[in-house]
Amino acid sequence: MARGRSAGYDDQREAILRHAARLFARSGYVGTSMNQVAEAAGLSKASLYHYYRDKYAMLVQIAEGHVRTLETLVCEVQAQGLAPAATVRRLVERIISEYADAQDAHRVLTEDVRFLDPDDRERILGVERRVVAGFAQAIGAWQPQQADAGLTKPLTMLLFGMINWLFTWHRPDGGLTHDQLAPIVADLFFAGVPGVRAPAATPSLSPKTPVGDTA
Repeated sequence: MARGRSAGYDDQREAILRHAARLFARSGYVGTSMNQVAEAAGLSKASLYHYYRDKYAMLVQIAEGHVRTLETLVCEVQAQGLAPAATVRRLVERIISEYADAQDAHRVLTEDVRFLDPDDRERILGVERRVVAGFAQAIGAWQPQQADAGLTKPLTMLLFGMINWLFTWHRPDGGLTHDQLAPIVADLFFAGVPGVRAPAATPSLSPKTPVGDTA
C-alpha cells in the first residue's frame, strides 16, 4: 500500500519552490545545486527528492506557476466588466502588485526559460503570449486609434519594460511602496499613450534583414 502524503506536503512543496526561485534568481539555474536548495529549505537532500525529482522539475514549476498566475490575473480583471480605461489601470496596478511578491519567480521566467526543453518552453511562452495579448486587447479597447495603427503590442511591451525596470531600482523602504508606485506608473502610461503617433511608413525590410520577435 502506497504511503499517503502528509497534511503539509503541498505547503512544503511551495516553500521549496520559494527557496529555489530565490537561489535561481541570485545564482542562476545552472549555478544552483540540489544541495543548495535542500540546505535553504532546511531539508536533507534525500528529503528534497521526496518533493521534487530534480532541479529541472522545480524550474518548470516556478516558471509555469508564475506565468499562469499572471494569466489568471488578466482573466479576473477582464471578467470585472470595467470601462476600458479602468480595465487598463486595474491591469497595471494588479500586475505591479503581483510582481512585488514574485520578483524571484519573474526573474526565473525571464532569465532561465532558455534552459527548458522545447515542449515545456513553448507551453510556458504560449501562456506568456496570452498575457501580452490580454494587455494589448485592453489597450486597444481604451485607445482604438492605437489598435488601428498596430501599436497595441509595442505599447504593451513598453509597459512591461517600464514595470520590469521598476523592480531593478526601487526599494520599498526608500519612501514609496509598490502600492504607491503602481498608480504613478499607470498615470505615466495614461498620460503618454494618447499622445503616441504612428510612425511614418518605412520601406519593407529586405529578406536578409534579421527581425527580432517578442514573446
